[in-house]
Amino acid sequence: MLGETVGTGLDQIVIIVYFAGILLFGSYFGRYAKTTSDFFFGGRRFAWWLITVSIVATGVGSHSFIKYSSKAFEYGFSSTMTYMNDWFFMPFFMFGWLPIIYYTRVGSIPEYFERRFNRTARGLATLMILLYMIGYISIGFLTLATALYQILGIPLMWTVVVIAVLTAVYMHFGGQTSVIFTDLLQGFILLFAGLFLFFLGLNYLGGFDVFWDALSPQAKLPLADFNRPPDFNFVGIFWQDGFAGSVGFLFLNQGLIMRFMAARSVNEGRKAAAINVLFVLPVSAIVVSNAGWIGRAIVNVFPGTIDPNLDPNDIFVEVTNLVARPGVFGFLIAALSAALMSTVDTLVNASAAVFVNDIYRPIVKKERSDHHFLEVARWVSVGVTALGVLLVPVFNSFETIYEAHGWFHSTFTPPLVVAVFLGVFWKRFTSAAVIATFTAGAGLMILGQLFPQLVTPFAHGIAMQAGKPYIYIGALYNIFVCTLVGVVVSLVTGSKPSKNIKGLTIFDIQGAREIFKGGKPNDREGEKVMVNWREADGADDTVGLSRTDLDTMAAEPGDLVYLCDRRKWLGGLKSLHSVMGEPHDEPGIVYMTNQQVKRGLFVKGKVLVVEKEM
Repeated sequence: MLGETVGTGLDQIVIIVYFAGILLFGSYFGRYAKTTSDFFFGGRRFAWWLITVSIVATGVGSHSFIKYSSKAFEYGFSSTMTYMNDWFFMPFFMFGWLPIIYYTRVGSIPEYFERRFNRTARGLATLMILLYMIGYISIGFLTLATALYQILGIPLMWTVVVIAVLTAVYMHFGGQTSVIFTDLLQGFILLFAGLFLFFLGLNYLGGFDVFWDALSPQAKLPLADFNRPPDFNFVGIFWQDGFAGSVGFLFLNQGLIMRFMAARSVNEGRKAAAINVLFVLPVSAIVVSNAGWIGRAIVNVFPGTIDPNLDPNDIFVEVTNLVARPGVFGFLIAALSAALMSTVDTLVNASAAVFVNDIYRPIVKKERSDHHFLEVARWVSVGVTALGVLLVPVFNSFETIYEAHGWFHSTFTPPLVVAVFLGVFWKRFTSAAVIATFTAGAGLMILGQLFPQLVTPFAHGIAMQAGKPYIYIGALYNIFVCTLVGVVVSLVTGSKPSKNIKGLTIFDIQGAREIFKGGKPNDREGEKVMVNWREADGADDTVGLSRTDLDTMAAEPGDLVYLCDRRKWLGGLKSLHSVMGEPHDEPGIVYMTNQQVKRGLFVKGKVLVVEKEM
């Protein structure tokens, strides 16, 4: 650690003002969370650009700034390897996993496991996913507290408690809508702040040419060496971060899945995923790594300014404190806070969804109102946050946050990664096999930790270190043993008939679309229409459009319809999903009930855009 308080009183004020602003901003959107659908999925109403920014804010967690800056300080540009691996699995996500979970309307990943396999599989998946997310929350708290406690001048654990209380407050009231709109603000802040820090660093050094010349040829390589050193090499990073980490993040991070399920359609979710991987991730890689590059260049250009043997975990705060003026330093640290809170709020919301949908609702209280479940979800958010705080000392016992994060990923994700991948892309994968993957596979993984010689055949020549053997390549061993168990058990046990897994594999997306609509989709191409809305009596949950408008949309009664305020900058905040009812003869008018108007948050006199779904 740096060993002394850094920053000024002005920096502390900037950080405190930032936290207060986020608290008010997130809590404001609590007014839009009226049902569990709003709380967990934001009403499935948002446009792709809102989802994209929210994904950025979620993906670029505070651990990213600390983790990748530390590796950038030690190894240079190859620190960006993990970010450049995500494109590899994106097609599997966009055209496989995303349409399945969206169209089948599953409330959580464990629910998919029950539909695809059985109730036991759901129970095991629930336990593992909750452990995964709560552990992730704890690492997030630890990361930010490691940076902030030196600035605020209070002990690390008290810093953790303060951050946790602030996160819990706006999550308690706001839910998914708060998360998305807070992420919109924080996503822009952290991207700007990261690039601004790079600019300040270059200015401190004397320009880009000085920076570039100060780095060694080895530090300019985009990829790490194949199998050395043991704690940072290409093949280990690929299997741990590129495979287990990326697939786990895309396919199993309930928080990220819920973000995509908050999109107004599958196509909007695909747009968000594509823009993120093609354009935003490369920028994010620079944002989270540049403090380490600048730090190494400063060591070489201005000897004695930064200790070349500085703990890599401290390089982000050290460089930021060095190149930024008072106040600006506080703003940049506030951006680090933005990264943490946008990651943690997502995971807290997701943990509440899993608890309510997979434990509380089906087992404990089946016949209670939606309002009751909403209140439970809010209090579970508080409880999950508290659990995350309690686990902080466990992860603080690791030598570095990077090691804690790596161990966590390679240990908790492989059984889930193998189970969901085989479940989606292999119809022959059986219920007995998924349970064996979770239990026997996990048992073999524990053996690999106790007897690292079992991992040696998978090590690609990486040397085994005493005390912490195979901290990266262990992920490959874990994936192999879980896959082996799953495949072998599948081949000797019976699988479900195809009619019992309708819409649950990549081979039956059409079946998933029929589940979503409740009938055969109408794929005739039509156009959007502009309408004014009027209230109608009755409890029917359909909307009434004119015959003329239905012809323009190539729609018919029973089709799914999406109505949205015409103001695009709202990103779908005021919108509604419904079903076409019987038509009338008043073109340009849509009739809705009072309840539909309230759910859609529509404003009197504002024009709506209506389009047929699917």
